[in-house]
Amino acid sequence: MTTLHPLDQATTLVLTGERQATGATSPFYANMAGPFGGATAATLLRAVLDDPACLGDPIALTVNFCGAIADGDFEVSWVEKRAGKTTQHWSVELVQDGRIAATASVVCAVRRETWTHRPGVMPTVPPADDVPALDMGGRLGWLSRYRFRFVEGPPAFGEAPPETPRSPRSVIWLDDQPSRTLDFLSLAALSDAFIVRIIQVRGRPSPMGTVTLTTYFHASKAVLAANGSAPILGVADAKIFHDNFADQDVSLWAADGTLLATGVQVAWFRE
Repeated sequence: MTTLHPLDQATTLVLTGERQATGATSPFYANMAGPFGGATAATLLRAVLDDPACLGDPIALTVNFCGAIADGDFEVSWVEKRAGKTTQHWSVELVQDGRIAATASVVCAVRRETWTHRPGVMPTVPPADDVPALDMGGRLGWLSRYRFRFVEGPPAFGEAPPETPRSPRSVIWLDDQPSRTLDFLSLAALSDAFIVRIIQVRGRPSPMGTVTLTTYFHASKAVLAANGSAPILGVADAKIFHDNFADQDVSLWAADGTLLATGVQVAWFRE
């Protein structure tokens, strides 16, 4: 008997009609209030990727968190908005207790060989095996689903808040726990697997939550599969914390320097 990986359990959808399904939150990806946003993003992406009409690979995923998602069941529905020879646009909704809790826009595309230029360069870092993992035991469920090996900007768990804001930048080797071969679902979740930057800079928790996040995928299904379960390098940074909202930008790299994904998000915070 094959046991599903926790991410596959958390993103399982059961069809109930034409482009309609039910799902449920998972304790494996529990967050401070409701599920880890990366798991929700992966669930909404899965609805599209599992559709027989899905064209090519995803190139962009935007998720808007419209309200708190409570632990328990939810409904997901999706519709193809328009498709051409190269790109295809989808709209997805997650409804709980009769109210929309999250929406998503998914753009898929057929990739064709073209002229290539790669000005983005992965930071120079030690190999993942040379960086010790940070112990996340006893904290939120979703933190246990990843191994975090901080090259730069570790969270200040248990330390007194700094007198001046810390740098918002973190550089981390990341991989699923237990191990899982990289695909678009895990990459979508990994794009959100960073401590919210407001905690990073202030060194203490406060009421907060992601409002919207977008992930851009730059690698094909074959490139992700070739990575296997090897760690990928994540870089997260921010440029502004102002009037209840803060930004975050991320990049995710394979160990050989291949840029796998980039992303941005806006988070709400109080105080």
